[in-house]
Parts: sequence; structure tokens; C-alpha cells
Amino acid sequence: MTTIAVSVQERLRLAKDAARQIGLLDADAKTSLLNAIADALDAATDDIVLANADDLERGRANAIGDALLDRLRLDGGRVAALAAAVREVAVLPDPVGRVLDRRTLPNGLALEKVAVPFGVVGSIYEARPNVTVDIAALALRSGNAVVLRGGSAAQSSNAALVTVMRGALASQGVSPEAVQTVDDFGRDGARALMNARGLVDVLVPRGSASLIETVVTESTVPVIETGAGVVHVYLDETARADWAREIVLNAKTQRPSVCNAVETVLVHRAAADRLLPELLVSLAEAGVSVHGDPTVAGYDPRVVAATDADWAAEYLSLDLAVRVVDDLDAALDHIRRYSTHHTESIITDDDTAAQRFLAEVDSAVVLVNASTRFTDGGEFGFGAEVGISTQKLHARGPMGLAELTSTKWLGRGDGQVRV
Repeated sequence: MTTIAVSVQERLRLAKDAARQIGLLDADAKTSLLNAIADALDAATDDIVLANADDLERGRANAIGDALLDRLRLDGGRVAALAAAVREVAVLPDPVGRVLDRRTLPNGLALEKVAVPFGVVGSIYEARPNVTVDIAALALRSGNAVVLRGGSAAQSSNAALVTVMRGALASQGVSPEAVQTVDDFGRDGARALMNARGLVDVLVPRGSASLIETVVTESTVPVIETGAGVVHVYLDETARADWAREIVLNAKTQRPSVCNAVETVLVHRAAADRLLPELLVSLAEAGVSVHGDPTVAGYDPRVVAATDADWAAEYLSLDLAVRVVDDLDAALDHIRRYSTHHTESIITDDDTAAQRFLAEVDSAVVLVNASTRFTDGGEFGFGAEVGISTQKLHARGPMGLAELTSTKWLGRGDGQVRV
């Protein structure tokens, strides 16, 4: 039965208790549980879309912007995609119990290092109801309970999704307290989640740079930091024109409101005459507003004069900063200064340049001759993703099931004592 929690602390304790049951489920039981959640999402599509309509109406009234509205929107197709993602997670290899190291001491004591669940995973995020389902699915598959704070912009959508998932857990004889939300406690819920050390084992923020900074600086719970995406594509001197055009257009326009969309394109000066005229026309035809330096502006009168702020901008819209640089060294210098260490890509036919770029760019994902849109847990084969970590501890890049586990050592002896 569902317990009605009267405080945030009580709700967190319920999640902690439920985590013990989830952590003991075997792979088949977790598969059945997730398939039940996927089926329940499909069955509740109309209710979920109706709840989402309330959030969209409120978002428009509050002028939250097209990028956030796109992230917020759920229709029948997107709900079906959420259910499909849960089914994909359901059949992924169980990360719990993996033997990561095995050794026997000289005295015969046998040791194994195995993957174990964290326990309770918390997440704070903005206007992204898909995250509600993605993180819950990954947390459950990796043997964890989850506590969610999805923000006021998506409150109706998140409430509907959490209700559906908790119902599915109960139908499988699993405590519904393993999926919790603190949205109804507002900002007090977020603050309690950030300071729930001992009840919440790890916290993953997803959203704007300001939200992530707040969580990182104010939390006493350990945080896996996901970062903003000031993402770069560098067109090297030998870049093929067709690759340059297709990759930049895909990276910018396929879904501009996400963190792996390109925000700055750097062009080798020796390639500018060859690449920029056609590229700028193609971007304009796709509705992209280019913010360029004086050299870029000289190729197309539609280019908006770039300011220093443009090089650090995460637009999340059909805006793109474009700059001509003298060479690869200048491109690397620019990326070191402005990158948020998310994803960068080089377009080149020069193997030496490609190897330098791979070696010298300090980002979670570094690509050669490919769109930055591939930085995604689904594309990497993880199913849904918890987020894209831009830190360097424990997890970096798209985070899937393995990143939601910790480790412990198991020792089996036959009377050994230390001498």
C-alpha cells in the first residue's frame, strides 16, 4: 500500500526503506517491473497528455520560451517513446553483481569487488518530464529507489507520470515508495533533497547552468555534476564541404533545445572561402540566426555581429556563433577558454589534426567527423540516460546503468587472521 507522507523527511525515509527491497530483486524481477511500467505508460497516454497540456498552457502564460516548451511537451508519440525507452532499459544487462576485480591473498582469503546499487538516487531537474521516466527506469534497473524534484513548470506532467509508475510497482508486489517525488513540497522539497545526507546516496541535477551550480554548491549529498552544453564543431583546413554542411546542420537544427546541440562553429581561415558561403546559406535556409565575427559577416549580410557573450552562450535555440580562427592551435585555445567540457567535434581529412584534437580537447565526448548529437545514452546503447556528466569523478559522459552503481568487496575465508 502507498503511505501518505506528511513531510519531506518521512518521504525520504520511505524511499530508503524501499531501496532495500529493490536492491534485492534479481534481473528477471526488475525486467518484469519495468515492462509493467512501460505498459502502464502506454495505457495512461491520454491522461498524461492531458496533464501535460496544463503545464504547456502555464508555460506559455509565463513566457518560458520555445526551448523549454519543446522540452516540456508530451504528445502521444513522445509518451510512446518514453515507454519504448523503458522497455529498452528492461532488457539491458543487469549491472548489479558484476565482478569488477577478483584476487586471492597469499593466506588464501578470496576477495571479489562487485557492483552494488547506491541505494537512493535523487534528481533535481527542470521542465523535462521525460527525465522523470528515464531516471526512474535506470534507477530501478540498477537496484535503486529514486526521489525526484522536477520543478514547477512540469508539475502536472510529473505528477501523472509518477502516479502511473507507482501504480505499476504496486501491481508487481513492489513497494511504490521506491519512486518518490517531492514536487508538492516546492522549494522546501528541493532543499531537503539537497541536504538529505544519510537518506539520499547520490544526487544528479539536470537543467540550466544556474540550477546545476546551485545543486553543486548547496548540497551536502554527493553530486554527480551534469553540465551546460557550450558545444563546438571545428571545421579544419581539410574538412569536406558536404560533411561540414551536413554535420553542422544536423548538430544545430535536428533538436536545438538540447545540451548536445552545437552552439559554436570554428572555421580554419584557410578553409573559410571554400566552406563558409555555402554553409551560411544553408543555415539561413534552415532558419538559423548566425552570430559571427567580422570575417564571417563579410560572407553574408544576414550575419549578426557577435559579441564576447556569444562565444560562451548556450543558446538552446536556432542561434549559432561562428568564428574564423587561424589554425588548429587557435581552435584548441578557443575551446579551452569557452567549452563547458561537454562535447566537441572536428571535421577533417587530416589524421594528424584528428589525433591532436582527440588528445588535447578536455571534454566528456570528443568526436571526429560526426555530429555532436550522438552524445546521448540511447545513441551510445545505454537505453535511457541519467544525464551527461561533465565532471571527472566516478562518471563522465552519458550516464547509464553502470554509473548508478557503487562497489563493495566480498571476502571469503576459512579461518584466516591477520598477523
